[in-house]
Amino acid sequence: MKPGLAKGTRDFTALEVARRRFIINVLQKNFELFGFQPLETPSFENLSTLTGKYGEEGDRLIFKILNSGDYTAKVNQEDWENKSHQKLTSQISDKALRYDLTVPFARFVAMNHNQLTFPFKRYQIQPVWRADRPQKGRFREFYQCDADVVGSESLLQEVDLVQLYLKSFAELGVSVTIHINNRKILSGLAEFAGITDKLIYFTVALDKLDKIGKDGVVKELLERGIAQESIDKLDFLFTQSNDALENLLQLKEKFAGNEVGLKGVEELETVITQSIDLGVDIQNLVFDITLARGLDYYTGAIFEVKADEVQMGSIGGGGRYDNLTEVFGVKNIPGIGISFGLDRIYLVMEELGLFPEEATSKVEYLFANFGGNETVEALKLIRQLREKGVSAEIYPEAAKIGKQFTYAEKKGIKNLVFLGEEEIKNGNITYKNLEAGEQKTVSLEEFLG
Repeated sequence: MKPGLAKGTRDFTALEVARRRFIINVLQKNFELFGFQPLETPSFENLSTLTGKYGEEGDRLIFKILNSGDYTAKVNQEDWENKSHQKLTSQISDKALRYDLTVPFARFVAMNHNQLTFPFKRYQIQPVWRADRPQKGRFREFYQCDADVVGSESLLQEVDLVQLYLKSFAELGVSVTIHINNRKILSGLAEFAGITDKLIYFTVALDKLDKIGKDGVVKELLERGIAQESIDKLDFLFTQSNDALENLLQLKEKFAGNEVGLKGVEELETVITQSIDLGVDIQNLVFDITLARGLDYYTGAIFEVKADEVQMGSIGGGGRYDNLTEVFGVKNIPGIGISFGLDRIYLVMEELGLFPEEATSKVEYLFANFGGNETVEALKLIRQLREKGVSAEIYPEAAKIGKQFTYAEKKGIKNLVFLGEEEIKNGNITYKNLEAGEQKTVSLEEFLG
């Protein structure tokens, strides 16, 4: 059988793994600088834990795991014959691969809230799975790098997360714009247009604006039963200025007497003005009134990060989800979190050539294998180098020197070392820098530094 990869998955070479680790190390360092602690959760959860948390579209993208053994044994025959997939799913599957890291985190908090110190700040770097249609920057298995705070309603958390985003991307060399909105503003817009009962349909359609355009959004709203009159009231959404505070002022006028909408404007105004006071360039923080992110569990601020120099969708996102733990029977634990899209960040950095030389995994020294006593002496020296934290290896066979050269060049090894009979007798060593093409003979003491 011809081997192949499952659709939407990838293998990673040594270079790719080293570069991914470089990104992760930058993020992990900054997570801990901002006071977040590490957490890991299982790769799969009870299906009931995940279902109903991501909206109708999200639920369809959850990878379900078939029950072990004869998973059809307890299936209702009538449901089977009618191909009633919604009823059948619960009968043949009770587990699923995690769709994101936020819902498992909420489940963890709900299970352990009596032992946690609030506000509780955690970061998590693990793979997630979505049965999505693979395309550039979108995979079925990918890593998320999340930072969340639960147990605080303070808007200082939003301001701090803006700082975390900008500091991390600055260190990675990626120029970004953070798009920000507030779910309360979206609720206020629905109330303003008289479509409160269709809020979810409205936000899901609005979130697709950058993909399907104004006409596509209007078409989808009409298909969802939203009247043309209501859509006309929302026409101003598609002609926003570049001035975030000016747009908020316009909303204040439209939201007169609209309590939830005005609350959203007030919260967003606070986050933007405090971020500017801390030195954030207003060009890096954009109020995007059409940003919805399409997830049911957001209740306040919504973030989405986009790279300025590459067309790549979002490379980060998140928001406030004050009610998430309620579905697990634990109330009054507000939360907010953001996520970094590792795979998309990698693609952006690769396209822009931003990975530094140290973001590679290269062997420093390859010792040529001459056989006999020379091999034993080489192994002794390799051991000393490794104890100093220097990577080194010996070619496994006493092959022709040309073959050993070729191996070193193909593997990207920096130096080829010759420890032959003459070198052993004279207490020195010869090595050739394969990148510069220079060869040197130095004493063992100088070589070992």
